[in-house]
Amino acid sequence: MANVEKISVSVTPQHADLLRDAVGSGAYASASEVIREAMRDWSAKWQQRSGDIEKLRGMWAEGKASGAATPVDFDEALEARQELKTARGHGG
Repeated sequence: MANVEKISVSVTPQHADLLRDAVGSGAYASASEVIREAMRDWSAKWQQRSGDIEKLRGMWAEGKASGAATPVDFDEALEARQELKTARGHGG
């Protein structure tokens, strides 16, 4: 690997055992390989989470910009939803 940075990371004894087991089983060539895969997985989750946060912020701003809140009769809304479902032929 041409462009890498060496860092030190502390893990629990259980995680260290898992890491050693993964390398010992032959599934990975080194502990670094295990960590790099874990970082790729974490990075994908982090990017997804960041996108979700931005989407929620946008929805929040859109809601605030739509005007003042108004009271909602949830029973009435549920009845209307059921009527719409029935009218579309989806039954109950």
